[in-house]
Amino acid sequence: MSRVFDDHGASVVALNKVQLDIQPGEFISLIGPSGCGKSTLLRLVTGLDLPTSGEILLDGEPIREFPSFPRLGFQDPTLFPWKTIWSNVATGLEAARGVLSKNKAEVDRFIELVGLKGFEKAYPHQLSGGMAQRAALARALVNHPKVLLLDEPLGALDAFTRMNLQEEILRIWQERGTTMLFVTHDIDEAVYLSDRVVVMTPRPAQIKEVIRIPLPRPRARNSQRFLRISFENIGDAAARSGNRAAGVHRIGEGEHRNEVEAKKRLIGVTAPLLLAAGLLLAAGCSDRSAASPAAATEAGSEERIESNFRLVPRSLK
Repeated sequence: MSRVFDDHGASVVALNKVQLDIQPGEFISLIGPSGCGKSTLLRLVTGLDLPTSGEILLDGEPIREFPSFPRLGFQDPTLFPWKTIWSNVATGLEAARGVLSKNKAEVDRFIELVGLKGFEKAYPHQLSGGMAQRAALARALVNHPKVLLLDEPLGALDAFTRMNLQEEILRIWQERGTTMLFVTHDIDEAVYLSDRVVVMTPRPAQIKEVIRIPLPRPRARNSQRFLRISFENIGDAAARSGNRAAGVHRIGEGEHRNEVEAKKRLIGVTAPLLLAAGLLLAAGCSDRSAASPAAATEAGSEERIESNFRLVPRSLK
């Protein structure tokens, strides 16, 4: 699948022959330099834009024709300031004629799911940045999308709130089994959240590598395996793709090993402090750890929604 834009008569290739299969219930992160086409890819998946060549399939059908199309969440929560949190979450259901009157309980359920019970009558200006993102997440989920797309939703948050919301996103993914496509510039965040990490090249964007994360959940950010995947597997893949935006550069083998060891010692000291501070900030919230959607199903949670997502290039004559 490719996307080419016209810029005053000149062709600008944003995405070049991108092909990716995503399994039902997978958590996939996209990393790559700014301007490489990650957000363009998400817009194509939602049906807000159309590929120049190729097609995007959901359950074998072109995504623009599917009734339960993917939902997109942005870095900015984009809540309506004149509406309460309840009304903001209900906005997605209001767009579907006759749906809201039958599904008001769903609004309450998803507000509780994201930890905002008791704030239904509050307005966006009365919420913190993290709470506003929770409300935006509930709004995206209330229509039961088969695929949820998140475009750097945590990028503007402080470190403590970001870590807390990472746990919330994992918990919701575990409970709902929704297929996730998550854009981030943070390699550690990608490793912590994902089943697989897709490394994209600078524009015109192609997929350089797809790296599976073989770590069980919950994941320890200061473990040796976590650091090795972050700094060696994904870091090296980003460097090979020419991605400097991720803060990755090529160094000698010995220097690389020394850097990893130094960062391991640093994270070993700071991670417990960050976690302790995060727990204090999240006082009143119980610890939550996320397992795979399959494990959640075995534990008796709601049956996950089955979906497939394929990016398949169409042969050109």
